[in-house]
Amino acid sequence: MNFIMIAVLVLGAIGLIAALVLYLCSKKFYVYEDPRIAQVTEQLPGANCGGCGFAGCGGLADALVKGADAGSIEGLKCPVGGAEVMGKVADLLGMAIANGEPMVAVVRCNGTCEMRPKIAEYSGLHTCAAMNSCGAGETACGFGCLGCGDCVAACQFDAIHMNPETGA
Repeated sequence: MNFIMIAVLVLGAIGLIAALVLYLCSKKFYVYEDPRIAQVTEQLPGANCGGCGFAGCGGLADALVKGADAGSIEGLKCPVGGAEVMGKVADLLGMAIANGEPMVAVVRCNGTCEMRPKIAEYSGLHTCAAMNSCGAGETACGFGCLGCGDCVAACQFDAIHMNPETGA
């Protein structure tokens, strides 16, 4: 009976010391997160598309709060939410945003069939990923549109369309 009491007391003391060490470590290494980051994240659309240049809406929210602390959130915008969402975020952070023109993607290389002659004939799987893995497409242009429409299928916001005449 004496051995059991000693074992229980020793295990209880070890548990108490471990709990005290964990408590002290949690206070020492506590990471403070600004509550405005969560509020800004709630205002963003939650698409996590990366169109803003950050890995997701949480990254943009963090940058917006840090920018507000620095005095300017210019250049930081959510292309999915647009001016309406950015207006709500600016109001939340007590900042003002300038109304900018909406961004539009433009193919600037004159990527028509006449301007980009084919140097190879691709007859495999009709996706940009497959075509690009075999080379730079039929025209060997590493920057131009491959014309398979993967981007149209991936865009959740109906922002990209294929031109049936040019294939771009």
